[in-house]
Amino acid sequence: MRNNRRLGMLVGILTILIILFIGLGLNSNNWSYALSRRIPRVLAILLTGGTIALSTVIFQTITNNRILTPSIMGLDSLYLLVQTVIVFFFGSANIFVVNSSLNFLITVGFMVLFSMLLYRVLFKREGSNIFLLLLMGLIFGTLFQSLSSFMQVLIDPNEFTLIQGRMFASFNNMNTRILWVAAAVIGVVLIYSYRHYKRLDVLLLGKENAVNLGIEYDRVVEELFIATAILISISTALVGPITFLGLLVVNLSRQLLDSFKHKHLIISSVLLGSIALIGGQLIVERLMNFKTPLSVVINFIGGLYFIYMLLKENKI
Repeated sequence: MRNNRRLGMLVGILTILIILFIGLGLNSNNWSYALSRRIPRVLAILLTGGTIALSTVIFQTITNNRILTPSIMGLDSLYLLVQTVIVFFFGSANIFVVNSSLNFLITVGFMVLFSMLLYRVLFKREGSNIFLLLLMGLIFGTLFQSLSSFMQVLIDPNEFTLIQGRMFASFNNMNTRILWVAAAVIGVVLIYSYRHYKRLDVLLLGKENAVNLGIEYDRVVEELFIATAILISISTALVGPITFLGLLVVNLSRQLLDSFKHKHLIISSVLLGSIALIGGQLIVERLMNFKTPLSVVINFIGGLYFIYMLLKENKI
């Protein structure tokens, strides 16, 4: 009952923030134009916050570690590398850059392909060692970041400004065609992986206990991992990298709820993710006048929280 009240409170807060985000500054002269811009942005924020939160919950459960996020696989760095390679070899006026939908599909395709190859190759050779997978993802992430930096030094300064704009998450100038494509793909992934969500409570007990309780551990983890990779790839390609959002909202959800059940944790994390993004965007627009990207604020707070969690784990 207490958890239901807290979830209801989060729904109320999110509803108020959405109304403020859409309604502030509206008048009889601008309401039509403003709504056509703000409603797609709200949908983009809800999709991004929800997918990041859901993928982080699943990822932390299958790795049995509360301080990890899917970004550790190097997907954020791969996103920047793909954008840099496209501009470096084809130029900023190429169709792969100008056509947002094509750029989105190419970026998501590379990120998902990398995740699937990394998972399948390592798991076949090393007997489902999830920690080796995370280590290799971290190494590849560093490699991708170094390659991106090298090409960015050589690239034309005018074209570098385009890449620089992709380095930070942005909810402005959202292409609605990309939004609907992303929503459709996310819907398919959610429907495909939904049957495994009820098994997350069992996976939380560890591999040995999950196997003893009848879970096909390797198959379930593989499918959930691929679903996580697709979700985080779409959210990154949709708005840009937000590294610490998932870590922040999922761990706050664990502290907010008196339950280990994932049906509560997932809902709470999705709501908190959406609240953080919509509330943060309101602050960036209304109080900070767009002087600081929202991703910078979230990563700063999330980074501090990450350090706090590391110190807390050390004491334990």
